[in-house]
Amino acid sequence: MRGHPWVFSGGIARVEGSTDAGEIVDVFSHIGAFIGRGYYNPNSQIAVRLLARSPVEIDKAFFRGRIEAALDLRKSILSAETAAGATEAEDGPLASDPLVRATSSGAGATNSCRLIHAEGDLLPGLIVDNYGGYLVLQINTAGMERFREWIISILKELLSPIMLYDRSDAGMRIQEGLTDATGPIGSDAPPEHIEIRENGCRFFVDIKGGQKTGFYLDQRDNRSCIRGLAQGKRVLNCFSYTGGFSVYASLGGAAHVTSVEASADALELCKENLILNDIPLKDHRLVKGDVFEFLREDENVYDLIILDPPAFAKRKGQVRGAIRGYKDINLFAMKRMTKGGLILTCSCSQHIDAEHFQTILSYAATDAGRAIQIIGHWGAPIDHPHALYHAEGEYLKAFLLRVVE
Repeated sequence: MRGHPWVFSGGIARVEGSTDAGEIVDVFSHIGAFIGRGYYNPNSQIAVRLLARSPVEIDKAFFRGRIEAALDLRKSILSAETAAGATEAEDGPLASDPLVRATSSGAGATNSCRLIHAEGDLLPGLIVDNYGGYLVLQINTAGMERFREWIISILKELLSPIMLYDRSDAGMRIQEGLTDATGPIGSDAPPEHIEIRENGCRFFVDIKGGQKTGFYLDQRDNRSCIRGLAQGKRVLNCFSYTGGFSVYASLGGAAHVTSVEASADALELCKENLILNDIPLKDHRLVKGDVFEFLREDENVYDLIILDPPAFAKRKGQVRGAIRGYKDINLFAMKRMTKGGLILTCSCSQHIDAEHFQTILSYAATDAGRAIQIIGHWGAPIDHPHALYHAEGEYLKAFLLRVVE
């Protein structure tokens, strides 16, 4: 196993005793050596997800310790604006928590990030995101579902959130034998949109119906990169969703920004986010449409293009189609670029690793007839850690490309 947190069903010689989905089990090697303790699901290909490498008690204190360790990592991310004196964050429910700290400048204020990142925080099946004091919970496995009440209790004790909202509606719950669970936990419904701050930018987030838990928190650092590159450029943001990259590019001094998104609701929220950040709409074009069709038909050229599509390969069986999708959007984007132009191209498909993604990009460049440099290669930010032995956790790949000629 070499430290990998998963035990696949095909690697299990025998199961001793009666075990239900989610029950805690011990795993031993073929010679009887203890490997770890985790939870078991006989209905899943990933039969065991390990929680510990030693025979510790899996009780509420165990989960509290793991959650405290996860929160400690995020202390450097979340901050409260202090330049103008006391703020809502300083006076609100999270004011006394160490995850909200004062900084000397309000320009970099960020009050939202991922607090718990499943296997990356040694809590497989559990995701918790913080949107300015609103915590969004996502439980994806039968094993973690058994500890739901402990987790909710600990989060309330440690963070005193404004609200806990359940977004346990990921597709993998079906594979785990679970039904969806969504809605506020022990409180009234949240507002339609929650306002958050990220690196001094402001965004409305829909935690009830938005993608993932409402916002792509894993692109925070890449959005900041785009802000630093956008000055004077004609920018195209594909798969723009609610305009994260669009807002950063505009605030970075872009000459003009075009946002393309298939969802009318997301595009409307993109517009609201532009207005929220005092960005003149005359310098922005909002296009509702299919990105593939737009890139084929658009005749404009751009200095900076962002490609941040949804995962094209959520399952191994979808990899072949995903390869074609990634090649096509990158090929057509490369054709739309000025000489010296930049492309930030991303993949969040777990089943296509960075090396494979780079190969796809090279094929796209060849077919587009463009000479391309890689000038940067990144993943998710520090609030999305992945375990050293768990390559599957490194799902986000982002390449910054430069068109040489």
